[in-house]
Amino acid sequence: MALLAAKGKMMRKLVILAMASLLALFISGCGSSQSGHNPAPLSSDLTAGVGAQPSSASTLPQTGWTEAVPAAYKQPSERPGSVERLDYDSLDYAGDGHAVTKAAYVYTPYGYDADDEAVRYDVVYLMHGWGGRAGEYFDYPGTKNVFDNLIANGDMPPAIIVPATFYHDGSGTDWGGSVAELRAFHQDFENHLMPAVEGRYRTYADGTAPDALKAARDHRAFGGFSLGSVTTWLELCHDSDYIRYFLPMSGSCWYYGGYGDFQFGRNVDFIEQLVADNGLDERGYFIYHAVGTDDTVKSQSLGMADEMMSRAAFTPDHYVFYQKDGGRHDLDAVQEYLYNALPHFFGETKADAGIESGAGAAPSVPAAYALDTPIEDVAGDPAFGDRGRLIFPVQRGYMSGATLGEIGLTWYNCIDPDMTAEVCNYLRDRAGAGETVFIDIYTDAEKAADPAKADTGLVFFRGDAGARTAIVNAGGGFSYVGAMHDSFPHCLELSKRGFNAFALIYRPGAQTACDDLARAIAYLHEHADELGINMDGYSLWGGSAGARMAAWVGAYGTGAFGGAAYPRPAACMVNYTGLSEVTGAEPPTYSAVGTGDRIADWRTMQARIEHIQANGTDAQIEVFDGLPHGFGLGTGTAAEGWFDRALAFWERQLS
Repeated sequence: MALLAAKGKMMRKLVILAMASLLALFISGCGSSQSGHNPAPLSSDLTAGVGAQPSSASTLPQTGWTEAVPAAYKQPSERPGSVERLDYDSLDYAGDGHAVTKAAYVYTPYGYDADDEAVRYDVVYLMHGWGGRAGEYFDYPGTKNVFDNLIANGDMPPAIIVPATFYHDGSGTDWGGSVAELRAFHQDFENHLMPAVEGRYRTYADGTAPDALKAARDHRAFGGFSLGSVTTWLELCHDSDYIRYFLPMSGSCWYYGGYGDFQFGRNVDFIEQLVADNGLDERGYFIYHAVGTDDTVKSQSLGMADEMMSRAAFTPDHYVFYQKDGGRHDLDAVQEYLYNALPHFFGETKADAGIESGAGAAPSVPAAYALDTPIEDVAGDPAFGDRGRLIFPVQRGYMSGATLGEIGLTWYNCIDPDMTAEVCNYLRDRAGAGETVFIDIYTDAEKAADPAKADTGLVFFRGDAGARTAIVNAGGGFSYVGAMHDSFPHCLELSKRGFNAFALIYRPGAQTACDDLARAIAYLHEHADELGINMDGYSLWGGSAGARMAAWVGAYGTGAFGGAAYPRPAACMVNYTGLSEVTGAEPPTYSAVGTGDRIADWRTMQARIEHIQANGTDAQIEVFDGLPHGFGLGTGTAAEGWFDRALAFWERQLS
């Protein structure tokens, strides 16, 4: 009870101090002539950014993260395709072989003319999951629009798309019946579905005889989700003579074994031998394998991917494995997989096909950001998926300017536009290389319960493997997070020195900010091995409100903020904040401030450092003549060099 009472008293003090700090800001006129307006943070555990789409399968990195479907691609296109149902005759291959009628749905692209024999179309067959039906791909909102826009914008050549089914009217749709149907589906595909589609629509097949269909394999793809993914792997095993491109989504190969008995090694042995026996390396084949990080059955996809990539035979021009950050076992994830994979099938791009981009095309990725790059171009860059908004303040009212060179942030001075561009280029390059850039500290369930937690997370600036770690907290008066000036540059410089650095994007508010920092510290301790970082002797850095966070959590510990207790930092860097409180439990503390700061009085800060020293704790302060509030790294000012001395202070605590 005493501990709870002490914690409650301490938190009331935090709120009072925060309110006092904000009042001081308003009384002082915010201490800066630069004011501005803002974005938010992050995605899923160990979230990496997503690179720009390479133009062909051969240039696609073997592993990475899918890019979010742009909102424009989910909207109706001015050049929409058409969908119709196709009924065809087949046999009950999973049963007694009696005659049955089956259905498929056929998408034809804008401009398709059944009478124009001179134009041919690639064809993509798609399969649903357990209990699904042929047309369900078109039932999910926006998926047809994605097909329309991919084609209209020249991301993929015009194609016929055929969602089919392994069921018929008499099929058992229970688990056992479904697995039996999908195992037999390749016979329906070869003998009935393919001839029915390609005997009616303008594909590259010159007839429906097996040899004619096989001759058109370079213009045929097959993909499927869940049990449809299993079907896709079996199509590879049975029908590689007919199909060149494969898109298994959330599932592994069950040629041997089945659910719970995946036999990855044996199945990949079979595929490896199949490739060798059929000369597929020379003839060409490509598998785009995808799954979501939050998919309930992702383990089988991960196991399959590990086994595939352990074999030298499966080079990136034949097999790649991509994950949707936060993706679940649903058609939302499927939509994203389709958007990412289809542009890599059939070997044509906009340039190859001579197609100009249409309205609504995804923004292109510039060679490099410059000072005149619009802020919105960075926030909306496909390299960041849907997380580019998190690079800038979520609360846009505190940021001004239209370009990187014009950024202004409320209460901040001495913003270095060259550093702004360098930070943005660094993040884009790392995301494009498939490295971990954005990290969620809260689960999807926690974010659903408290939507504000969707705007939290860590931005990772990687140093040397196994190197020590710094967590940097930008200020913003507990009203927003000024990371572009007050934490990202610090993290970039730390990474250049070999340290692993994380910029925290937190919920504004003294209590919530400290809770988020405590959670971030816990997350990094719990995932240190996965991230390749060393949390022994970690440091906390902060400016203004971010400095208060570092000081409070450093002194009171993570356990005081709703989480488990983890080791306290080896050092805290606490810049330009008027915090006066000293508990006696402060870690070694470095501070920097200017005499021209109208928000954080340098005398108050100096007195605090002297108090910490009097308690026998190493502490140091630098006071810079005439410098205003929020100088960041201080490049080109009287404060230039403080960062090096602060780093030396931290390293001194580690010796």
